[in-house]
Amino acid sequence: MVTPFQADGKIDYDGLEKLINYLIEGGVEYLVSLGTTGESATLSSDERKQVWAFTSKTVKRRVGLIAGIAGNNTAEVVETIKHFDTDGYDAILSASPNYTKPTQEGIYQHYKAIAEVAPLPVILYNVPGRTGSNISAETTVRLAHDFKNIIGTKEASGNFDQMNQIMRDKPQDFLLISGDDPITLPMVALGGAGLISVTGNALPQKTSDMVRLCLAGDFKGAQKIHSALIDFTRLMFVEGSPAGVKTALKHLNICGDTVRLSLVQVSGNTAQRIIQETDKLI
Repeated sequence: MVTPFQADGKIDYDGLEKLINYLIEGGVEYLVSLGTTGESATLSSDERKQVWAFTSKTVKRRVGLIAGIAGNNTAEVVETIKHFDTDGYDAILSASPNYTKPTQEGIYQHYKAIAEVAPLPVILYNVPGRTGSNISAETTVRLAHDFKNIIGTKEASGNFDQMNQIMRDKPQDFLLISGDDPITLPMVALGGAGLISVTGNALPQKTSDMVRLCLAGDFKGAQKIHSALIDFTRLMFVEGSPAGVKTALKHLNICGDTVRLSLVQVSGNTAQRIIQETDKLI
């Protein structure tokens, strides 16, 4: 989920409540609070706690709920997880360390430290385009076999050879989840379990319908929705995320389009294109 902000940059809890209800009514089966799209890196520790608590209170167990807790300081991440209020939450999503570019052994030890203290199941998150390093298939599978509470990975490397290897070698119940909207259909065809989406913030019903058709093996039906979403999804990232999807959400009257620095709102031209594409799809 995005984190809505007021025009002055303060968290917009009315907008967050409206977004949560919109997503649940749109058929989303679980929500991620304060992942990358939630601009978690720009929130203070107190703000993150407040958003997590508010989100749990608003969701009221209507759908699954996951907390995004990550960072490049392993000790700090571990302390945050140890003191995390789990009420209403089902799992923790944790991206691999950014900027420091650890070795595969460093990544393994980082997640080992998390798994040993986590009060909830853990989902890995591999997004090399943001972190600067890749969690290899071997490391993913090693973690999956060594720690029963590491239950899945949000895979956004775009490397299908890597995904093939994970699918072949992982424990049977370990979840391979798409972290990249445009490649969700082929990932589910490979054996993926679903999607953690950016596009779904604005178009939850279409995104959910597409994924459910894939999971049911109706790829012909899913392809129609997938194709319809291509241009919209591309626009979500043309000037950075979540600025793009917040533009669509503002047009849909769900919440505003304010983002926190170092992010900025999309240009007027891109905003107009997003609005036009949104109108085609709603």
